[in-house]
Amino acid sequence: MMKPLQSTDRQRVQTLAEFRYTLRKFLQFSEERAVEVGLHPQQHQLLLHVAGAPEGVETTVSYVAERLGLRHNSVVELSKRCEEAGLIRRIHDTSDRRRVVLQITAQGNKILRVLSDDHERELYELVPTLIKALTRIRRHRETIRPDLVEPGRKSR
Repeated sequence: MMKPLQSTDRQRVQTLAEFRYTLRKFLQFSEERAVEVGLHPQQHQLLLHVAGAPEGVETTVSYVAERLGLRHNSVVELSKRCEEAGLIRRIHDTSDRRRVVLQITAQGNKILRVLSDDHERELYELVPTLIKALTRIRRHRETIRPDLVEPGRKSR
């Protein structure tokens, strides 16, 4: 017979469930919104990472593959579809033709701007719930389960 969860464990699991649900709501919103503007959700993510790369970072296929958690060849195909749709440019390195840098086009920027505005509005609504859950998770880890915090490393 399984022992029922103690009150603190039940609260922790409820907090994690609420956090996961809120994240899923956002991801579902994101996917649906991309489809509404005529993009596959992965196309939106590619545009986001190409346009949102830190200053000085080349947005190569390898960079985008890492950011999206996809295989290199999957991003090659995805980037080709995005190029065909006029969303990005694929620029082959003159010294190494295997190396491809991705650049967002004006059309890609326009679509990304619309999606980013929508995503900011959605996140504005969801942030309080996310912060509340993250704060509870952090508090639990630091006070109730200090054994889970790495020795010598304090949480911020």
